[in-house]
Amino acid sequence: MKKAILVVSFGTTHKDTLELTIERIEDRVRENFKEYEVRRAFTAHQIIKILKERDGIHEDTPEEALEKLKNEGFEEVIVQPLHLIPGAEFDYVTSVVDKYKEDGIFKKIAMGRPALFYKTAEEHIPDDYQIFTESLEEILTEYKDVVFMGHGSVHPANACYPCLQSVLRDNGYDSVYVGTVEGYPTIYDVVRWIKKDKINKVTLVPLMLVAGDHAKNDMAGDDEDSWKNILKDEGIETDICLRGLGEFKKFQDIYLQHIKDAIEGKYEGLGRTKKGLKRCKK
Repeated sequence: MKKAILVVSFGTTHKDTLELTIERIEDRVRENFKEYEVRRAFTAHQIIKILKERDGIHEDTPEEALEKLKNEGFEEVIVQPLHLIPGAEFDYVTSVVDKYKEDGIFKKIAMGRPALFYKTAEEHIPDDYQIFTESLEEILTEYKDVVFMGHGSVHPANACYPCLQSVLRDNGYDSVYVGTVEGYPTIYDVVRWIKKDKINKVTLVPLMLVAGDHAKNDMAGDDEDSWKNILKDEGIETDICLRGLGEFKKFQDIYLQHIKDAIEGKYEGLGRTKKGLKRCKK
């Protein structure tokens, strides 16, 4: 049986961070799942367009990648998103995969979950938020007072960010703050918390797979509305850690485990109710 793992990310136009994050994760997938061919897809159509026009590089959408696998005779496909939260991009990938499931095109098609998904009292369900927090150990050991910049969203999954903030506090990281560019908490909420804690210097770190436009410009750029300058105007000094989470081995391990779970059929069809939890495969 021809088998493939399709690694799907939002994508990036920055080659430097692509090589350090997305490509490195893809390489580790190849190293750990040797019986599978590894393919790539991006969900951000605008990024795909820029890469084609600027560099002459074509990156597949999830639909294009799955159609190619179908035409090449693959029978088993594992789709693993590299998204952090189950937001709009994850919904997009899910809808594409569901269509292929309904059409019965592959003998098996399964989808892994994003980095942040499960947070439940059920002992047999993975605590994704705790695992995620532990994956930040290298950063949180090197830097004491940290401000993470997440993307944020109008999608209900934006609640993942405040939840992560709570889990960080539960783990004793009282001076680690989570903010977002396009959701809640905002940088101004973070400023308020920093001042309340009487902290005058922090390290800015992207809470993103890659250190691309948001990290280089919105977080660490020279424009007056960058997080670096907003904090400076509030009397708070900043250091910059310009590394995407995808560079860290423990964070990469999250996706390897989620692929393994998808291959083994674990946690499929897990609902939001107690009844759904009981139906979960252990």
